[in-house]
Amino acid sequence: MPFQREGSRPFSAVAAKAARRLAAVVVAFGMAGCGYHVAGRASTLPSSWKTIAIPEFVNRTNRYRVEQRFTSAVIHEFISRTKYRIVQNENEADAVLRGEVLTIETSPILFNATTGQVTTMLVTVHAKVELVSRGDEKVVYKNDDMIFREEYQISSDINSFFEEQSPALERMSRDFASQVVADVLEGF
Repeated sequence: MPFQREGSRPFSAVAAKAARRLAAVVVAFGMAGCGYHVAGRASTLPSSWKTIAIPEFVNRTNRYRVEQRFTSAVIHEFISRTKYRIVQNENEADAVLRGEVLTIETSPILFNATTGQVTTMLVTVHAKVELVSRGDEKVVYKNDDMIFREEYQISSDINSFFEEQSPALERMSRDFASQVVADVLEGF
């Protein structure tokens, strides 16, 4: 039998009643809200837009097909995160998103202490993106200084060096696309 003082309810019933009151207060505060919201969550793009053209990015580097990775990643991100229909033909769209991959640099950051060979590289991509309304040619979003970095391990086999750089660029293109779409939608 639970602890009980003479003429009172059992202790477990009192605790249960207090727990129910506390839960009701927590739910009431949760439902009432505090009036705050996360900034930048609403899209700043015109509601009349239905299509966005994303032509192939311009490659200003000496790396073969890097612009294809970045263009493809941005298209995929727009399709998965927005309601817009993505097209390549600018004449069929309400807006045009243009991008350029300006530079790609690789630099060693870690070395094997014994052999002196490079074990980790850093690849840095500098790009720019612009979203323009096709009707009035108004720039809706522009960022001329997008910089992304990705580290990757390299093996001691010199023939596999470039094979390991490719996955790093793939990861970077997805991060780039995610950032571009978030910035465009939230107006940053």
